[in-house]
Amino acid sequence: MHYRRATLLIVLALLAGFPARSAMAQLDQPQATFKSSVDLVSVTAVVRDKKGRVVRTLTPKDLVVTDAGHPRAIVDMQTDDQSPASVALLVDGSGSMRLGSATVSSQQICEMILANLRRDHDLAALMSFDTRLLTLREFTQEFDRIRSGLGEVEAFGSTSIYDAIAGTAAVVANRTQNRRAVVVITDGADNASSYTPEEVAWISSTIDVPVYVFAVGELNPLPSPGTPNGPEQRNALFELARATGGDYFYASSPSLVSQSTNKLLEELRHQYLIAFEPGASSGLRRIEIRARNTDLKVRSRKWYSSGGD
Repeated sequence: MHYRRATLLIVLALLAGFPARSAMAQLDQPQATFKSSVDLVSVTAVVRDKKGRVVRTLTPKDLVVTDAGHPRAIVDMQTDDQSPASVALLVDGSGSMRLGSATVSSQQICEMILANLRRDHDLAALMSFDTRLLTLREFTQEFDRIRSGLGEVEAFGSTSIYDAIAGTAAVVANRTQNRRAVVVITDGADNASSYTPEEVAWISSTIDVPVYVFAVGELNPLPSPGTPNGPEQRNALFELARATGGDYFYASSPSLVSQSTNKLLEELRHQYLIAFEPGASSGLRRIEIRARNTDLKVRSRKWYSSGGD
């Protein structure tokens, strides 16, 4: 069963309400809020130095926001390391995951993430997909329930990665406005999606849900600068993840899995929350956040939806 139409309805409903209320509104969970009566666009961002270390001491004067090519003043900026994290684990359950070590790697990645979430504070959910999106465990603080659900992931059938990411992002959007993520564990072999990677990047980015992709199985690592591009599907997932403010990891060994999960959790715990006034024209708008210090690299979502004035 394809779920494209249902996902579109969920996403459109979310987007319809997004510009009309405070950008930091949330469902009954504590979080940082912006003290302003003006409708704001909120963006979570992670800043790293040239050695890859997270930078936590910046002020609004250190960053530049560009909205559709125009500079936009930062109304407020906060660091956030206390509000709960909501992490949806989205595990590929298609037939191709039976090959090689993909299933074992998936379980290792999920276990490392769960082991480092804060019990009685953070939340996790477990979802799986082939051509369907299956909710195996809804959001919970009982991580043992998530662990038991990993044994219910069945490797069978075709793969609709992009449809599954879109559907999961819409579910996660109902959680906290900040410190949330979709973690996709897949071999990258999509062959049945209705959505394109670009459409999914737009959906996830617009509702501010970063997507982190862990590539498992027989995929080769991302190419080094100057070398030919790798498989098309893997590159599409890389671009999708980066457009949402997330990242792409190649999980080829236990040490890389450990490094990647540590990086993911570090980013969830040390984000900047940046607020600015939306553009006057309605529709999809491209944003860029950069540091005035060129040695610093900022990663954030690339799009937001404005309702206009």
